[in-house]
Amino acid sequence: MSAALAGSRWVKADLRARKGQAVLTVMAVAGIVAALITAATLLEDGTNPWRSLFAQTDGAHVWLYTDDSPQAALGGIDGVTQIAGPYRSAPVTVAQGGKKEPAALRAMPATPPQVAHPLVAEGRWLDPAQADGVVVERSFANALRLRVGAPFTVISLIGERHTLYVRGIADSAEQGFYPQWTPGLAYVLPSMLDRIEPMLGRSEWVTGLRLADPDATQVVSQRAVVMLEDELQRVYTWREVSAAMELDNRLLGTLLALFGVVGLVAAALALANAAGGRVLGQLRDLATLKSMGFTKGQVALLLLVEHGALGLLGVALGAIAGWGVMALVLGATSVAPRPVLAIIGGTALVVLAAVGLPAWRGGRTPPIPDVPAAPPRGHLSRLARLALLVRLPPALVLGTRDAFTRRVPAFLTAFGLAVPMMMITIGLGVWATLDDFADHPDQVGQHASLYVRQGKLEEAADAKRIAEQDKDVAAVYPGTDVNALAPGEARSVRVRAIGSSTDPYPFPVVEGRMYAQQGEAVAGQGLLDLLGVKIGDRVRLTVGGTPLIVRIVGRTVEPDLDGEVLSVGLDSLAAKDSTPPEFYALALKPGADQAEVRGRLLAASAESLDVQAAVNPADRLAIIRVVIVALIAVLTLIGLANLLTASALGLRDHALDLAVLKAMGLTPRQVMATLVTGTGLLVVLGVGAGAAAGMSVVTGLIDLQGHTSGVGAGIGRAPSALTLAVAVMAAVGTALAVALIPARRAARAQVPVTSR
Repeated sequence: MSAALAGSRWVKADLRARKGQAVLTVMAVAGIVAALITAATLLEDGTNPWRSLFAQTDGAHVWLYTDDSPQAALGGIDGVTQIAGPYRSAPVTVAQGGKKEPAALRAMPATPPQVAHPLVAEGRWLDPAQADGVVVERSFANALRLRVGAPFTVISLIGERHTLYVRGIADSAEQGFYPQWTPGLAYVLPSMLDRIEPMLGRSEWVTGLRLADPDATQVVSQRAVVMLEDELQRVYTWREVSAAMELDNRLLGTLLALFGVVGLVAAALALANAAGGRVLGQLRDLATLKSMGFTKGQVALLLLVEHGALGLLGVALGAIAGWGVMALVLGATSVAPRPVLAIIGGTALVVLAAVGLPAWRGGRTPPIPDVPAAPPRGHLSRLARLALLVRLPPALVLGTRDAFTRRVPAFLTAFGLAVPMMMITIGLGVWATLDDFADHPDQVGQHASLYVRQGKLEEAADAKRIAEQDKDVAAVYPGTDVNALAPGEARSVRVRAIGSSTDPYPFPVVEGRMYAQQGEAVAGQGLLDLLGVKIGDRVRLTVGGTPLIVRIVGRTVEPDLDGEVLSVGLDSLAAKDSTPPEFYALALKPGADQAEVRGRLLAASAESLDVQAAVNPADRLAIIRVVIVALIAVLTLIGLANLLTASALGLRDHALDLAVLKAMGLTPRQVMATLVTGTGLLVVLGVGAGAAAGMSVVTGLIDLQGHTSGVGAGIGRAPSALTLAVAVMAAVGTALAVALIPARRAARAQVPVTSR
């Protein structure tokens, strides 16, 4: 008991003597653990709202859209356990708040079905007592700023207006969020749909299939395609819906995971370096403990408890912070316990392993009270010899010699600084890539700044004429987005037709070339991977029952829909699918103000046009900038913890040399320069090596992420030379400023000359 009490007092006294370094260590480990938990949560399927919605709504795994109510016995397909529908659906336009949005009205029974029943979040489900009631999908309702009881005006295909009233707002697991997934979805009673759209020929039928095995989706979809033949218009599976609901979580999660894993390595190095440095500084204390009767195991346990406690405290704080932030943002049920526990356990093991070796070495200290504290002796390093050769001032020569007195700690210090600097450089590269998206939206397919739809105008040609007359509009590209069925994959993909084959929309082609004639197309990386094709191959799709056969001549950077987009000229589509155009994409002249042009177009059309601004991918990824700043702060803490260890070890090794240096005639300022030079050399080497390593891999890593996410390679940008130079100078300057504080205090201290 007395030994344990004495040991605990010794640990507390040592921790109080180095409060700053202890706090930095705890904060660094906490930041890394929080980043890892956040990354695991964002990468885990449980963060995707689809999973919980699918479970709560007893959703369907496959959704089939047909011209008529399917006559085939879909329930007889092996693996199909239940069927939702078929439900009749009609296209309408919702007029709300001066805007017009496309929507699909779906006829649903007053009693919610057992399979794929929408989850009412506000209000109530449909009721025959309120025949004009409508239940609106939540993301669509949010886009229109609808509340329960609000009027809901729809315009049928023949132009008739009908006013409904929002009875409820519901979540659905059958399609992604609006407006990324269009059209918007709303549910009405069958009698109301018959009143709004009495013509069955202007409707489609939606059928959902619930499967016993979700992994059998591909097989079941292919069998349904064969059975329905020409009746089938398009197919969606749970995989596309799940991916659509992810938004940008996976990209953010991947970035956090990369920073977290590499940061954990850096934190482990910092802990090992700090523990090793403290063991060297405590040799006399450890020898005294051994002479008092402490065994090797007890001394090693004391050191493990002291240094491991800091890391474990950081793990606990990081776990609380990471779980708390994710629970606050995504909800408590979105944070899966298994990944969190795995991260906590794994990080704790890394922490204990990092401090275990120094603790074991400390336990082997011999029980001799006057253990020599002198650093190892040897020849001058090559760098020190070079400093002598070029006749540097004595203070700098001595500092150069001191930097490599202990080579293993010197290497750990430099490496521990290089790893954070490498990740900081990669973070700056991600920032530069986002800046490039924002400054050059045409490089990610956003050559057009505005999209104009016919709105209240009688003729689509009037919308084109008004747009062309504006002084700041440089080009007008007619366009249409259609869904095409890929028979080999038994699912639907997006076909984007803008411009014509002779006057194509300037998609950012990074491989191959732009299409130049009918029957040619360019595709995103996601589509190439999905169909298993490459540039030069022919692809056969079906658009509304009409075959579309094109040859892919190029690959584009495609940030939408995971890159699963085929881009063609409008004249490559059949007339029934391209006339009239669904919208017009407007490219503005350099320097034109997007808001001013939009205002003029609305004024020129007497508020009849529907004018929407293009959404830059950089705007959706703005949160990544905040994450980069936070992670740079954590990595900086790790670097500073390493630096404080190096400074403390250098001062310990050369504490007795200070009086000798002063006796030789060196001023306090020169003594301070000697101490700072020793640490500064390690800083410069580590920061320089880390920046070089980061620059060599940053574009490759970003392009790899682009390729795997479907956007495609060719988007990565390295930080500019000026940005990197400022970052390196800031890192070196901050490190030297931190090293200057203990060096200045040591240089002014009165150290007596004693024999070793």
